[in-house]
Amino acid sequence: MNEVDTFAEVQPIMLAKEQPSFVRTPYVQDMIKRAFLYIQAGYPIHFSGPAGTGKTTLAMYLAAQLGKPTILIHGDEEFGTSDLVGSEFGYRRKKVVDNFIHSVLKAEEDVVGRWVDNRLTVACKHGFTLIYDEFTRSKAEANNVLLSVLEEGILDLPAARGIEGYLRVHPNFCAIFTSNSHEYAGVYKAQDALRDRMITMKLQHYDRDTEVAITIAKSHIPPSDAEKVVDIIRALRDKDKNGAIPTVRAAIMIGRVMKLSDSSANSSDQSFMQSCLDILDSEVDSIDGNKRTDVKGKIISLIKKVCKEGNVD
Repeated sequence: MNEVDTFAEVQPIMLAKEQPSFVRTPYVQDMIKRAFLYIQAGYPIHFSGPAGTGKTTLAMYLAAQLGKPTILIHGDEEFGTSDLVGSEFGYRRKKVVDNFIHSVLKAEEDVVGRWVDNRLTVACKHGFTLIYDEFTRSKAEANNVLLSVLEEGILDLPAARGIEGYLRVHPNFCAIFTSNSHEYAGVYKAQDALRDRMITMKLQHYDRDTEVAITIAKSHIPPSDAEKVVDIIRALRDKDKNGAIPTVRAAIMIGRVMKLSDSSANSSDQSFMQSCLDILDSEVDSIDGNKRTDVKGKIISLIKKVCKEGNVD
């Protein structure tokens, strides 16, 4: 006799509502307010934008404020439907031998498949919040199962699960997606039918005040130093339209190194200068050799200009 035994399932995480390091500038508060409105209206949220624009941080904060257990999925090109829904993982074998009558031997053997519900099924079943981070790193066919979940509120299940052919999605279920632009390496174009079922909020680089506040919160350097670091980042970003796109993440890196090395945002501070060169030069690796020849010179020039004049925006 063959049957399926539902095994232990993936456990959710509970994100703390209070997040002191999360920066709440008017720019960020406006995005959070709009995202909450869309979720209350019953729509999945999709944060899309370049790397380093805080998509995952926003998704995690939004999930925390919803106050429900959270299931987290990271997109992967090796994903198939079973990585979202679940599958059989091994078997349990049971054998009963009856030798009550000495001259008669009776044996009965069962093989039971062990079914494990994966993350999407668990979230749909219990009404958890699902964060699907960088979902376009998974191939489009792996994400097809989401179409009926987001539109009809039904999750199609394999017959091997042995309980029912589909699962009605819990009314408290909600989904938050993030993705990089489709021109990034290792990213697949999402099917139009899936994008049509969610509200996409396109993120760009933050305004100056938000980038300064984030740098201070994440690196704990003085505001005056944070302002100079951010101004260097923004000046380089604006100066080079051919691939030099440092984000606030680079400002945080520089700030943390400054804090650890006890350096200051000053062009005469060699530790600061070298940190900026190492970190910012790595941000422009996509530029071809001919255009890279003067990258370090541009960085040094911008550092000296910002440290001397202040904000160059």
